[in-house]
Amino acid sequence: MGATRVPKAVAAAALCPVAPAVSDTVLPPGPVAACRVPPYWADACAHLSERDRVLCKLIPQTPHAGLQSHGDPFVTLVRSVIGQQISVLAAQAVWLRFAKLLPQFEPAALLRLRVDEMRAAGLSARKVEYLVDLALHFDSGQLRPEDWQHMDDEAIVKQLVAIRGIGRWTAEMFLIFHLLRPNVLPLDDVGLIRGISQSYFSGEPVSRSDAREVAAPWGPYCSVATWYIWRSLDPLPVAY
Repeated sequence: MGATRVPKAVAAAALCPVAPAVSDTVLPPGPVAACRVPPYWADACAHLSERDRVLCKLIPQTPHAGLQSHGDPFVTLVRSVIGQQISVLAAQAVWLRFAKLLPQFEPAALLRLRVDEMRAAGLSARKVEYLVDLALHFDSGQLRPEDWQHMDDEAIVKQLVAIRGIGRWTAEMFLIFHLLRPNVLPLDDVGLIRGISQSYFSGEPVSRSDAREVAAPWGPYCSVATWYIWRSLDPLPVAY
């Protein structure tokens, strides 16, 4: 990266006070209150605020929210597949219609759905194939969620991308939103790249190498930094 590409805000603790810690117990009312929030969240916010002036400003703008997991791996992966290559709003609309088809959201129940029912909910023929294959992997025991807590990030990514329709982006969303892994940097995520462009480069195009350099001070909390970059584009948190 040349001298003209240095981001406008790089880590500098002396220039930015530490942001208030984000509570991991204060959650909005409603269904979200049943979600898991990472125990490392407050430490991550302090770490990022000390090292990145942009995040120091962004973090206090969302003071009582954080990454949340609903704790169901099958639901998380289904939502990630549904969200591929469409906007957050479109994905939410399709998800709500699709979820109505499954009062009990389990792999075996999905396998009993007719193709025309799933297509009517807004799923493409290809995504229907992906969801059926995903359900088969869970229903047959090929995926063993109990093993994941003992596996590192890359080992889990390798296991998940072996399933049709699950690429690296979907696997990384799973690491972030279900397993709550703290240090995932999803460089294939359009929202992350756009947020870095707007917040660090005044809207100029950003390469993967630019994004990686901006994120260098974020470790070991790249997932948390990514969440706040997403919030800079859309204040409504996304949960899978």
